[in-house]
Amino acid sequence: MNKPIGIKHWLTLPVTLSALLTISGGAALAEQQGVTDTEIVIGTTTDLSGVTAVQGVNNANTMRMVFDEANAEGGINGRKIHYIVEDTQYQVPRAVQAINKLLNLDHVFFTVVDGGTPMNNAEMPMQFAKDVPNIFPLTAARSMYEPFNPLKFGQFASYYDQMRSGVKYFVQQKHVSHLCVMYQDTDFGRDVLAGIQDETKALGISIVATTAHKPTDTDFSSNLTKLRDAGCDWVGLGTIVRDTIGIISQARKVGWSVPFVGQIASYDTSIATAPGDVGEGFYSMSPSIYAYPDDPRPAVKAFFADYKARYGIEPNFLGETGYSAAEMVLLGLKNAGKDLTTESFIKGLEAIHQYTDIFGTTYSFGPDQHHGATASFLSVIHNGRWQPVQTEAIAY
Repeated sequence: MNKPIGIKHWLTLPVTLSALLTISGGAALAEQQGVTDTEIVIGTTTDLSGVTAVQGVNNANTMRMVFDEANAEGGINGRKIHYIVEDTQYQVPRAVQAINKLLNLDHVFFTVVDGGTPMNNAEMPMQFAKDVPNIFPLTAARSMYEPFNPLKFGQFASYYDQMRSGVKYFVQQKHVSHLCVMYQDTDFGRDVLAGIQDETKALGISIVATTAHKPTDTDFSSNLTKLRDAGCDWVGLGTIVRDTIGIISQARKVGWSVPFVGQIASYDTSIATAPGDVGEGFYSMSPSIYAYPDDPRPAVKAFFADYKARYGIEPNFLGETGYSAAEMVLLGLKNAGKDLTTESFIKGLEAIHQYTDIFGTTYSFGPDQHHGATASFLSVIHNGRWQPVQTEAIAY
C-alpha cells in the first residue's frame, strides 16, 4: 500500500548518470520535452483572478509549496521542478493562449491541476498533439478520464457520479419528488445536469424544471421564480462559488428553503462562511471530506501550519486536493526513475495503487484505470462549517 510520501522526508536517487549510458539513450533523453539532466518543467493553467480564483489560487499555491519543499530536499531522482502557473481567468480563449505558451515557449513536460472543464476540453487536443500529459485537472468532469487516453489522468469522482449519488440519497432518504436543476451553461454545468437526469430516470421520476445561466451572471431572481413556481422540493446546482452564493442568498431572501445541493465545485469554505449565514443548510457532494485547521491528525495540522506560514491564509478544500495531487505527481515521478520520459512517467502514475493521502482519501491507478477515485460524500453547512451528513461514502 502506498502511504503519504511526506514532503520533508524525500530520499532521492543518485544523481550521476552511468558512464555506460549509450549514445542513443542519451539522445532520447535529450529529446524529451521539459526534461533535462537537472530539471523538470511542469505547468498549470488555472484561474488566478476570475470567478473561480478562490479555488485556482489555493490549489496552485499548494502545488508550488509541495514542489518547492521537494526541491529543497534535493528534487526527484536528482532533478529539480520548475513550476510555471498561467492565469486563465476562467476563460477559454485565455486558457488556449496559456497552454500555447506552456507548450511552445516553456516546453512543459506535462500540465497538472489545469482549472475548468471547458478550458481543459479546449487545451487537451493541443497537449496530446505534442505528447504532453494532462494530469489531475481541477475539474471532476467525466471528459477528464473518458474516453480513455494514456495522456490524461483524473483525480476525483465525477460531477456526474456525485450528483447521481446525491439524487438517490435525497429521493430515497428524504423523500423528495419534484427535482429541479440550476446550472451553468457550460461543459461543467451540463455534466452536472446529465448526472441528475440519468439518476431521476433510473428512479422513475422526472425533473420538474431547469434553468441555465452564464458563469458571470449575478441576478438569479427570474431563475428562482421559475423553479419555485414549478413546485420544486429539491434543487441541484451545477454552479461554482460566486453563483452558488448568489443563488442561495437570493433564495433565502424570498423565504424559499428547499434543499439546494451542489458538488465539489461548490464545496468551499467561502460559501460556508459567507456573510449573513446564507450558506446555512446548503448541501454539497464531494469526493472527500474537508479537514479543518483544528483537525487532530498531526500530518494535517502540519500541512495547515506550513500553508498558512507561507501564504498567510488557510487552505480551502481544493487547497487540500492540490496537496494530494502534488504528492501523487512526486510519487509518479519517483516511480518513473532516472530515465524520465512521457512513457516512464505514465507507468509511474499507473503504479500507484491504494495510495491514501493525509486526509484519508484513497486513490488507485493502473494501465487501464486513469481515474483515481470514485467515492462521493454528502456534507451540509451548519454554523459556518461543512459537516458530513454521514462519514461513509454514498453511491447510486
